[in-house]
Amino acid sequence: MSAVEIRSGTELPAVREQIELRTTDGLRLVGELATPVDRPPVATLVTLHPLPTAGGFMDSHILRKAAARLPALADLAVLRFNTRGTTSPRGTSEGSFGEGIAERADVAAAMDFVAERGLPNPWLVGWSFGTELALKYGLEHGIAGAILLSPPLHRTTEEELRRWNGSSAPIVALIPEHDDYLKPAQAAERFAVLPRLRRIDVAGGKHLWVGESQTRRVLEEIVAAVNPSALPLPTTWPPSVG
Repeated sequence: MSAVEIRSGTELPAVREQIELRTTDGLRLVGELATPVDRPPVATLVTLHPLPTAGGFMDSHILRKAAARLPALADLAVLRFNTRGTTSPRGTSEGSFGEGIAERADVAAAMDFVAERGLPNPWLVGWSFGTELALKYGLEHGIAGAILLSPPLHRTTEEELRRWNGSSAPIVALIPEHDDYLKPAQAAERFAVLPRLRRIDVAGGKHLWVGESQTRRVLEEIVAAVNPSALPLPTTWPPSVG
């Protein structure tokens, strides 16, 4: 079998399972769990998608590509789901958008699923609106760490940021140079209350991380935090040897 270049639409081998989450307020949320084919995962990415009222859902491209690639390339389980009221090709989750407040129960449902399945070392990976959910509610659960992609910090208070100083869970933020909401200089100021956060300013980056070079950078930074032994990520499949 000849190696092929990993590109935008590449889906590498994984066990893909359509799942449902149940919230404490009685809603059914639809999602997918992707795991390595022939070995247990070393860690789990619990992904939190961008703002659903602006088109965000579980298939937002960085999250879809993480699920398509990282079980095979980095031995990671990837859990994606639609928060309440959100629709994707997988289906529609029950309920309606809760302005980041009612979604507290959605995060809890995902973490309950992780615990029930015995999935290891869960990291929250939030993107845009998803970073607000991670920052607000992540410390309520036994997470291994949190990764923030393009955090807008619209709904996150200074007190909520400060709370993370009392946790040992690593927290990493990728700040695009050309972000629409929070550029590096602003991020440095807003995150000053959380000095232990590792801030990565990405030259040339944009809020939506469009393009293979930006996608690869984001996925590499996720793997660097969660399973650095898997770096560098292969650019072909099957990976070239030697």
